[in-house]
Amino acid sequence: VLLKLSVLLIFINPGFPFSLFRVKSWADAFGGELYSIVTKYSGSLLLQKKYKDVEPTLKIKEVDGLELVKKFSEQMENMLRRKVEAVERLVEAAEDADLNHEYNSSLEFDYYNSLLINDKDENDNYVELGDEFILEPNEHFNNLLVNTTYSDIQLPTNVYNKDPDILNGVYMSEALNPIFVDNFERDPTLTWQYFGSSTGFFRLYPGIKWLPDENGVISFDCRNRGWYIQAATSPKDIVIIVDVSGSMKGLRMTIAKHTITTILDTLGENDFVNIIAYNDYVHFIEPCFKGILVQADRDNREHFKQLVDELQAKGVGTVNKALTESFKILREVRVRGLCNQAIMLITDGAVEDYEAVFEKYNWPDRKVRVFTYLIGREVTFAPNVKWIACNNKGYYTQISTLADVQENVMEYLHVLSRPMVINHDHDIIWTEAYMDSAAQSLLLMTTVAMPVFSKKNETRSHGILLGVVGSDVPLRELLKLAPRYKLGVHGYAFLNTNNGYILSHPDLRPLYKEGKKLKPKPNYNSVDLSEVEWEDQDEILRTAMINGETGYLSMDVKVPVDKGKRVLFLTNDYFFTDISGTPFSLGVVLSRGHGEYILLGNTSVEEGLHDLLQPDLSLANEWIYCITDIDPDHRKLSQLEAVIRFLTGEEPDLECDEELVQEVLFDAVVTAPMEAYWTTLALNMSMETETGIEMAFLGTRAGLMRSALYVGSEKISNRKFLTQKDKESIFTMDHFPLWYRRAAEHPPGSFIYSIVSEDDSGNPSLSTRGEGKRKLFTSHVPHHVCPDPFVDASFLAGSAETWPFGVTFAPLHCLLLAACLFCFDCRVTMYDYQAMCKVPYHHHSGSYMHPSQCKSSALPFSPCLLTIAAHKHKKHDILQPCDTEYPVFVYEPAIKETNGLIECGDCQKMFVAQQIVSSNLLLLVTDAVCDCSVFPPILLDVKEVKYILPLKCERMRSQKLRRRPDTCHAFHPEVPRGSTGGRAHSWVSPWACLSPLAPLRCVYHMTIPLAEHRHSPVTPQEVPSP
Repeated sequence: VLLKLSVLLIFINPGFPFSLFRVKSWADAFGGELYSIVTKYSGSLLLQKKYKDVEPTLKIKEVDGLELVKKFSEQMENMLRRKVEAVERLVEAAEDADLNHEYNSSLEFDYYNSLLINDKDENDNYVELGDEFILEPNEHFNNLLVNTTYSDIQLPTNVYNKDPDILNGVYMSEALNPIFVDNFERDPTLTWQYFGSSTGFFRLYPGIKWLPDENGVISFDCRNRGWYIQAATSPKDIVIIVDVSGSMKGLRMTIAKHTITTILDTLGENDFVNIIAYNDYVHFIEPCFKGILVQADRDNREHFKQLVDELQAKGVGTVNKALTESFKILREVRVRGLCNQAIMLITDGAVEDYEAVFEKYNWPDRKVRVFTYLIGREVTFAPNVKWIACNNKGYYTQISTLADVQENVMEYLHVLSRPMVINHDHDIIWTEAYMDSAAQSLLLMTTVAMPVFSKKNETRSHGILLGVVGSDVPLRELLKLAPRYKLGVHGYAFLNTNNGYILSHPDLRPLYKEGKKLKPKPNYNSVDLSEVEWEDQDEILRTAMINGETGYLSMDVKVPVDKGKRVLFLTNDYFFTDISGTPFSLGVVLSRGHGEYILLGNTSVEEGLHDLLQPDLSLANEWIYCITDIDPDHRKLSQLEAVIRFLTGEEPDLECDEELVQEVLFDAVVTAPMEAYWTTLALNMSMETETGIEMAFLGTRAGLMRSALYVGSEKISNRKFLTQKDKESIFTMDHFPLWYRRAAEHPPGSFIYSIVSEDDSGNPSLSTRGEGKRKLFTSHVPHHVCPDPFVDASFLAGSAETWPFGVTFAPLHCLLLAACLFCFDCRVTMYDYQAMCKVPYHHHSGSYMHPSQCKSSALPFSPCLLTIAAHKHKKHDILQPCDTEYPVFVYEPAIKETNGLIECGDCQKMFVAQQIVSSNLLLLVTDAVCDCSVFPPILLDVKEVKYILPLKCERMRSQKLRRRPDTCHAFHPEVPRGSTGGRAHSWVSPWACLSPLAPLRCVYHMTIPLAEHRHSPVTPQEVPSP
């Protein structure tokens, strides 16, 4: 029942009789009156009777969790397979188009440039590459303006849009347009499809208008995206060596730092990395990582970037020791399995005799590639640096300006991709969760991608990677295949990757609020399963799911609800299996009791349809009763409208979940009498009786809701309640309503009351000072398990009212609540591993916050953030991921009464607490004489978890179980021992180079910069074998 009431406390005047028996009688009287009111206006007894009447016709079906998770997995596999087939058709079309295309260095060709389309000059003529491109809003693509008949081309600002390589690539890839359209027609659930070229252009379908950032720059480069890098290369073990000797001061150090950052951006969850700096001595830039490789996840990459930014140049450079240390690390890692291993040497020169290091650690097998980056315009040491790359299957390039960094760093990916390209291994990759910045969406996606190779015989040994094709899959579409009604009130489904990171989980909170704007958290896609399912202390569940096993596990869990202010204690059964053909695993959670059974009722369509048409009835619009998002004619239908049209035969093409529709029909019929009951009460109410009663409502496991107002809609105190603006109060894809979930865990026949502050800050606090009124929701618990219908109503009682016993009610003092709670010994410490904490502008941002290993429950909100949001941000305030802890107080219902004394300095305040029957309420009684206001309020203070250095290092070095992809392409016999190089360039010029250590014949490729703003030479060197 939904009520509006103040939190009240009885203050006893001096000399008033104060016995446990008298307090109990007050509690019974108050509880009886309250129970009578909420029972009357909720209609709970009528609803129980109606379900009792149909009990003989009901069937209870036990849910087989393993069968359910396997069925969901199979459906998800089929859905994802359709996406793979679409990508395979694009790969075939792109490779055939390249095979039939002859490169033309003087090609002139106009295409739709996504930045320039529909732009006109001062004469009202379309600008070059900006012809008319029809754009229309499309609900399937987040209502963005798109063109579903054609794709267009995006290029980053640093790529010249009429470069011959660009024009030839764009012209060749025009062949993809009909395939894009055909794929979308075959599978209308497809979203974005695209081709990312190795030359830098990005063909996107459907076509959109691309907007630059606030600085007028297009920074998006498809070659930096995780889907491109993962598809273009196999997993990598990388050691970056950077020269920090005195000669690297100034611009050279700036370029070197940018080079390291760019290399780090090419690494992903399946890669491992470390960074060594050298001058007179060798040091790991993160001492905690000495002698090991760490996973290149977001946290570690960002930590390395902060440390790189602090590097300073001094001393004399000696590279031998750094190389030796790097080879030792990689050799130790190689024992556990070999894929691509490489050393990235960033220096402005090398003068030592380093041949002995390579002879000892890398020759003759050359299992570690060495890539060299010569920083600055000086070429004196170029032969030495080239020699290192030539003799270790690497690649040499010289970087003299910041503008050169991006293109030159990317070349190493083409070298590593060569074995895969020559062998034409079209590995299918799936990415971790990410948010689609290209589509300006905050929805979580995963991408399926495949590499595209040149099949021309004359270039086969070159191993030319043309690019990568991909398609996005919204993760919410996957979870629609695990419908809520099959999982029960507390059940849910979740997905994780081979690295243990969450793809989708109801406790994943990827966004935070900065001012009024929602933004992705920096580490939103690297939240580990152990950070949301923390009760899996031995990581049995995590290990099994990473290994792709099928099985079952039971755990007692603490589930935080109501923005962390309350905790439910549940026993959950976890069922899990892999999704074939992907690196993902699926988990399904069913709670003991409500999640174990489904109630099956039998109702005719005619009878149920009549009751579905009643105006007080609604269905969960986020649930999939009928599929309405494929056919454009169905997209405007609500789920209730779709169900009605399906049942009446108006829309024979509608595909509906018949089991769920049958449940809805049954619930509609059983709950139909409630409308007449509530309406009669509303008509007979007078202004004098039970003033403040606002609403009655009910919900069922099938997502059906009924509601009735006892006051005019303009008098409703909370107009967000039961609307999309208050997600906690309605059925969503992620959860049942909060009032439903709480009621489900209390004794049958009781009412559950919840007090909600009138402000929306959400900041949890046990302080209840002030005379302000509070909203009191009460949920009624039925006397049967299924289908879990809960009925609610509301009333309002003013604060400081006089009770019939002549005792005055007053606002509850926090000290008494604290005393009562501590008597019950019910404090629970909660942890949040997804929090965002404020960092003062003077605080060094290099402090490393690693996800905590504390064994406690993760909060469903970021307490630090909520505190910050309540105040104006200072100019220099920034937020960073952190771990936090805070207390929650849990009432133990087995304790019916308690009493005690509170020491308040010169006096003692006595109190008695008595449970109010059939509710979750307590009556607190105390004397009014002793003043205890000197004590501060008790708040749910949030504290950031700090880690001392030894523990911090131990945790940072700890390597959780990860499972790398099954395929690896490190070498190919057709790649000569000393052959290096990236993608094919415009032209090739022979060049002889001599090294003081060994004479070599080398061929280098020179990329001619055509963009007007790029004047510095870019000289990546490709060196065939000696």
